[in-house]
Amino acid sequence: MITIRPRDQRGTAKIGWLDSKHTFSFGHYYDPAQMGFRALRVINEDRVIPGAGFPTHGHRDMEIISYVLEGALAHEDSSGTAATIRPGEVQRMTAGTGVRHSEFNASDNEPVHFLQIWILPEQEGLAPGYEQRAFSEEEKRGRLRLVASRDGRDGSVTVHQDVDLYATLLGAEEKVAYDLKPGRHAWVQVARGQATLNGELLKEGDGAAITKLDTIELEGATDSEVLLFDLA
Repeated sequence: MITIRPRDQRGTAKIGWLDSKHTFSFGHYYDPAQMGFRALRVINEDRVIPGAGFPTHGHRDMEIISYVLEGALAHEDSSGTAATIRPGEVQRMTAGTGVRHSEFNASDNEPVHFLQIWILPEQEGLAPGYEQRAFSEEEKRGRLRLVASRDGRDGSVTVHQDVDLYATLLGAEEKVAYDLKPGRHAWVQVARGQATLNGELLKEGDGAAITKLDTIELEGATDSEVLLFDLA
């Protein structure tokens, strides 16, 4: 079964420096029917103007993934980590027992466009942690590249939850398929462009919950970038 979450039904937060779309309930946007999917709790599509960003704030007991689509995102946190995340790079921060951090547009003249993803950890009270990896376009072009996983296999970042996150870049009519094991669930998020999911068209910003399905088939309708979450 496929349940589409249309992009135009997402929550919104728009202030001077931020344009954010919320796939699930977040901040001032609350919908009891949209509280996440399995361990996937947040997918926010954020656009931040040059030189602006999220000032230092705290989180606990959450796995936070940043996936940059355009521009560059500057990160600093209370563990002493300072890093810049660019397209093709995936950042994982374990908030655990508590971490304070900031995320700012690293440019003074170009906007930054990124996905902020929250995953509920398998247990509370984990030690805070940080990880960042780069994945080339060639690794994702026309194939599903594992970018985050519970065991960190194949060079993916480690997430403290039973989830595999894949990314793919598809040209028009380019296809990939994924076999979903019995009892597993999936979420597909179109980050850029348009793609079909088992024949159903998804536009940029659309998501889809998948249950009781053996095979997931993705095909680019235009040049597209798609994330696939395999969840317990």
